[in-house]
Amino acid sequence: MYKNLEKQTVFHLKDLVDYQTGQVVSRTLVQNEHVSMTIFSFDQGEEISTHASGGDAMVTVLEGTGKFTVGGKEFLLTEGCTLVMPKDIPHAVYGQERFKMQLTVSF
Repeated sequence: MYKNLEKQTVFHLKDLVDYQTGQVVSRTLVQNEHVSMTIFSFDQGEEISTHASGGDAMVTVLEGTGKFTVGGKEFLLTEGCTLVMPKDIPHAVYGQERFKMQLTVSF
């Protein structure tokens, strides 16, 4: 079930979170035992350090440029690019510039 959203309303995902200086901001849209969906904004130079997920994680960049390190390999994603990060493989996210992304994790 979706939360933190008005239903029957048209919106842009990138407008669901604002940038905040020196921070990573998130807004959870779905959270249950099967799937998690979150919208993030990263200020330039901010990051989520290396970690692993218990499910496959798919990211789509909504605005700006983010650097994703997955299993030691770097990927530079821009608006509209999508990357799947396999479960249990260490990964990290870095704000190459201010950027926003949608994260969907399936368990």
